[in-house]
Amino acid sequence: MCSKPIVVDLDGTLIRSDVLVESGFAFLKSSPHRFYEPLGWLARGGKPALKSRLAERAHIDVSVLPYDGELIAWLREARAAGRTLVLATASHERFAAAIAAHLGIFDRVFATNERINLSAGRKRDALVEAYGEKGFDYVGNSHDDVSVWAAADRAYVVNPHAGVERAARKQDNVERVFENRPPSLRVWAKSLRLHQWLKNLLIFVPLLAGHFVNQLPLVVLALIAFVTFGMCASSVYLLNDLLDLEDDRHHPVKRRRPLASGAMPLTWGLALFPVLLVAAFAIACTFLPWAFVAVLAGYYILTLAYSMVLKRRVMVDVVTLAGLYTVRIIAGTAAIGAHLTFWLLAFSMFIFLSLAFVKRYAELHSMKERGLVKTRGRGYVASDLPLVSSLGSASGYLAILVLAMYIQDSRTAVLYRNPEFIWLVCPMLLYWVSRTWIIAHRGLMHDDPIVFAARDRVSIAIVVLCGIVFWAAT
Repeated sequence: MCSKPIVVDLDGTLIRSDVLVESGFAFLKSSPHRFYEPLGWLARGGKPALKSRLAERAHIDVSVLPYDGELIAWLREARAAGRTLVLATASHERFAAAIAAHLGIFDRVFATNERINLSAGRKRDALVEAYGEKGFDYVGNSHDDVSVWAAADRAYVVNPHAGVERAARKQDNVERVFENRPPSLRVWAKSLRLHQWLKNLLIFVPLLAGHFVNQLPLVVLALIAFVTFGMCASSVYLLNDLLDLEDDRHHPVKRRRPLASGAMPLTWGLALFPVLLVAAFAIACTFLPWAFVAVLAGYYILTLAYSMVLKRRVMVDVVTLAGLYTVRIIAGTAAIGAHLTFWLLAFSMFIFLSLAFVKRYAELHSMKERGLVKTRGRGYVASDLPLVSSLGSASGYLAILVLAMYIQDSRTAVLYRNPEFIWLVCPMLLYWVSRTWIIAHRGLMHDDPIVFAARDRVSIAIVVLCGIVFWAAT
C-alpha cells in the first residue's frame, strides 16, 4: 500500500471555481464604491498582499462552493485506506483553512500568506522541502501544476485546461484523469442566457406598432439593434452572475447556473463579459443612430445599478425591472427613428410591472414552501405575498385599461381602419393576466414569466390571436 501523501490543489481541482475571483467579486459586491482598492493592493504588495487584503475584507461561504463530488469521493476512499491528504493552494490560507475544516478530510494545509504566493514553482519547492522529491502524489488541473507533477511520484489530472493533460503525460507519471465537465456548447448557451434574448424581441414592437414592417432598411436596423442588445444583456447577465455567486448557490434553481455551479470557469466569465460589452457598443456605434447608443448605455448603467444595489430594495427592484423591459421598446424606437408614443410607454410599464411582481411572487412562494422567512439578497419577507399579489394583478389590469383608452384615441384611427376590432384583444389579455397570476398563486411559475410565456401554449396562442386582431384592424 502506498504511504505517500496525496497533495490536492484547490482552484479548478477540488472546487470548480477560483477563490481569488470569488473573493474579488464578493468584495466588489459588498463595497462597490471601493472598487479601485484591489488595484492598489496589487501594485504595492503583489499577489500576496492582494489575496491577504481580500481575505480580510471579503466573506465566502465555503459550505456552498462548487466542490468536485467525484474527486472528493475518491479522496475519502483514499483517506479511509490510510492515505494522508494535504491541501496545497495558491489561495489565501484563511480560505484554505476554512475549506479544509468544512470538508474534514485534510491533515495539513499549504497556502498563500502575507509573504509568499504559493503557486507553481513555489508550491513545488514547499512540497519537496516537506516530503522530498517524488515523496508525494499530486492532484491538479492547470499549467501551473505541471512543475509540481514533475516533482511528484504520481500525477492525477482533474478537468484539465487546454494542453495540460498532454504536458502532464510528458512526465510519464499520470495515474488517472478525472473528466466530468458538462458539454461546453450547452454551458455557453446557458451562461449567455440565450433564451433570455426573447425579451429583446420588444425591440421590434415599435416597428410593428408604427406599421414599418414593409420598410426593409428599418427592419435591418431593428435586427442589428436586437443583436447588439442581446450581446449587451448577456454581458450584464455574466457580470450579475459573478456578483451573485453566493446568493445563487443558496437558491434551489439558480445554483445550477454555470458560474455558480462551476460548470463554467469564473475566469471565462470574467474575460467574456467585457468582450461582449465592447463588441455590442462597437456594432451599435457603427451601424445604428447615436440615440440608440445612448439608450443602450442607459440600459447598461441601470442594469448595473440593479445588480449592485437596486435589486435589494423592496419595490424599487420591480419598478426597475419594468423600466428595463420598457427601455427595450425605447431602444427599438431609437433604432428606427420612430416616434415614441405615450400609450406604448404606459402599457409597457404597467404590463411589465405586473410580470416583475409575478417573478417576485413566485420566488416568495417558493421560499415560503421551503420554510424560509426572508429572501436572500432581497428585501422581501414571506408575509409580503398578499401585497405583492394585489399590486401585481392591479398593474396587469391597468395595462389593459391603457390599451382600451388607446383604442379611443383619435390618432389610432390614422393607423387602423377598424380600431374597434382591437377591443377583442382586451378580454384575451384580461384572461392571460388572470391566468398567469393563478399559475403563480398555485406555485407553478418556475420560470421567468417572459420565458414561461414563450414556452406556454396558451400564451403563444393568445399572442397569435392578438396579432391576427391587430392585422384585421389595419
